[in-house]
Parts: sequence; C-alpha cells; structure tokens
Amino acid sequence: MARDAPRSLLLGCPLVQAMLSLNNVEVIYNDVILVLKGLSLKVEQGRIAALLGTNGAGKSTTLKAISGLLHPEDGEVTDGGVEFEGEQIDKLPAEDIVRRGIFQVMEGRRVFEHLTPQENLLAGAYTARAGGVDESLDRVYGYFPRLKERGASMAGFLSGGEQQMLAIGRALMAQPKLMLLDEPSLGLAPLLVQEIFEIVERINREQGTTILLVEQNATRALEIADYGYIMEGGRVVLEGTPAELQDNADVKEFYLGLTQVGQRKSYRDVKHYRRRKRWLS
Repeated sequence: MARDAPRSLLLGCPLVQAMLSLNNVEVIYNDVILVLKGLSLKVEQGRIAALLGTNGAGKSTTLKAISGLLHPEDGEVTDGGVEFEGEQIDKLPAEDIVRRGIFQVMEGRRVFEHLTPQENLLAGAYTARAGGVDESLDRVYGYFPRLKERGASMAGFLSGGEQQMLAIGRALMAQPKLMLLDEPSLGLAPLLVQEIFEIVERINREQGTTILLVEQNATRALEIADYGYIMEGGRVVLEGTPAELQDNADVKEFYLGLTQVGQRKSYRDVKHYRRRKRWLS
C-alpha cells in the first residue's frame, strides 16, 4: 500500500523539509552528449522518493550527479545545481559527498567479490559518521540475517539477492543520511524483490534514512514511496503522490502495464509518440 496518508499529514508540518534539491540540472558527457535537460526534483527529509523511467531516461545519471560519480565517466553538471541540506554539492569530489552522509548503492550490486560479507560490510564503515562498528554490524544483520549465515563465504559466491542485500547493508554501515538506490530489483525473482523492498521501507521507517529510489519496477516502487517522479528524455515529465501516479492513465498503461480497462498490454503495442504528446504538451 502506498504511504500517502502519513505523507499528507507531514506536509503540513514545518519540520519536514527538502533534504535534497536538484534545480534545473543539465549534465553533459564528453562535452558533447546532453543527458539531463533541466531536471528538477526534491526529496524530503526522512521520506522515500521514487524516480521511475525506462532505460536511457537519465535515472542513473541523476544519481551520479548527486553522488559525484560523473567525473570518472567524463560527465559534468554544466547548468543548474544540486543542493544537500541547503548547500550546493555538485562541484564537490565524491569522497566529500560521502562524508556529508550520501551513499549510493550502484546498479548491479558491485560487491567486493574476493572478500567475505563481513569484510564488505566493514569496508562500508570506513566513512561512518559516528557510533561503534559492532553496533552497525548488529543492525545490518538484524535486517539481513542471511548475510551473517554466509559470513565465511566469498561475496562472489552469494546469490544475486544476497549480493543486493550486502550492497544495501554496506551502505547502512556508513550511517547515511541519504541513500541512493539504483535499480535494487534488477535481475531478482519477484519474492526476493518483495523482501528487499520491505526491508528498504523498514530502514526508512526505523532508521529515519532518506531514500531516493531509482526503479523500472513502478508497481513495487510506488508501494513504498511517499512521492514519485517519472523521467523521459532527461527531464521529469510527471510527478505526484503514489495514488496520483497510480491513477494516471499514462502511468497505468506505460509503467504499470494496465490499459484503462485493467487489461495487460504489451509495450510493443504502444506508440511512443502518444505518451510524449500527452505528457509533454
């Protein structure tokens, strides 16, 4: 169930504010390729925001613009700005951004395959802001007991679902204020996806961690999100509460896989120009 009621109550509370703001951000790769074209979005403190879109929409580039990971790929924020807790961060190196409390869980998990799960987790604690490592380990094992059971294995031999749990757990070890999750459902069976999304929601609720979730699985993402954005062609074309997005005819057809009469529809049966005409007119 989408969490619209709690969010609606919190919107009237002056303590809820935008922890993260992207204001008309433009990103160019190799001084030539324009990927983000005036992107704007906000993530409120202590909430979950979902960023949805198809492949090539610019979702991963958005996360890299926030976390400072554009530079190794010859990308750059050339216009607009990224603000975190009221300060502009898009010109900072990635290590400084991590120290401010932003941690990105990369698409494809990216665990250290030659290390054990616990060694991977300890690597995540390197930039922890405060608190003991043992307490952080206990917290992670509380969310992901399977990682403790697999403690002696090399991370490269874990299943895809276990590696995703390890990647999220490693991020938790850094005690992040803001966690950026890039396609956590990618390549996982439906039951594992459900389990991981339930844990992500618990982390947000119990730890107060703000989360920006990039996903193609719109149904699952909107079940746990407080607010959602849909990207097309490097910009946000639609935004709203989960209930508003789920009730939108275009979202039903193109992202939830439902026609207006509730029937499943193949993406191949849909003309792309119809979507762009409705959303961008």
